[in-house]
Amino acid sequence: MSDRDKKQRFRRASGKGPAGGRDGGRHAGRRERGDRLEGAAILYGWHTVAAALANPQRRIRKLWLTENAARRLAEENIDTRVPPEIVRPNLIDARLGPDAVHQGLLAEADPLLAPELDALPRRGIVLVLDQITDPHNVGAIMRSAAAFAVSAIVTTARHSPEATGVLAKSASGALELVPLVTVQNLARALMELNDTGFLTVGLDSEGAGNLGAVELRQPLALVLGAEGRGLRQLTRQTCSVVARLDLPGEIKSLNVSNAAVLALYIAASRLGLTG
Repeated sequence: MSDRDKKQRFRRASGKGPAGGRDGGRHAGRRERGDRLEGAAILYGWHTVAAALANPQRRIRKLWLTENAARRLAEENIDTRVPPEIVRPNLIDARLGPDAVHQGLLAEADPLLAPELDALPRRGIVLVLDQITDPHNVGAIMRSAAAFAVSAIVTTARHSPEATGVLAKSASGALELVPLVTVQNLARALMELNDTGFLTVGLDSEGAGNLGAVELRQPLALVLGAEGRGLRQLTRQTCSVVARLDLPGEIKSLNVSNAAVLALYIAASRLGLTG
């Protein structure tokens, strides 16, 4: 099979081909009948692919490696699980685009099955994302969530990036560690969390109280809105509490991924979940 034929087949399998963009793998993370998931997750980069190979719940369909990447996997005793195809770096470049830092590893895999909302543990912290669309931000949030042992991230089926490509690379392996729960209606999901005992705390610059002073308890759901727009009105109304992050400097707002890690640190510290 020629490189051109392989590239066309790769694009058909991934839904969009290069870079796992907004339309690539649209159904990754979406549930079908019988808990079957459609679409393919495109994973690239050392930490992302190595974490996927180490995850027994992740089914690897295909694996492309450069000679250097294959040698490093062997040196670190990482099982490729499927026979890899050894390729030149420029072939992976052609499939992902010139801006993708793939480090010689590219995998096509099944999306991970996600737990149902009512199956989330009644302890610890859950993050809820209200239409945060930037895959870099969501990936960074997932990485912080893994660091703080977050139980799950809840996001919307629409107006959110797919669990593939740029998001997976930005998450640096956290996609294998933090379940990603996709819901059709966020307000309804928040009501379900409220009904099952979660304290749902929305984070907003105009919140009534500082997160550091709000009484917190487990299980806790921290709700983050998109940059600029913040939480949607219905989301705010559905949260048990809306709190703000008080900052001492002249700049009073943070990038949403930075706000997420600060909120997680405050909440985890106050709940006794750190150290």
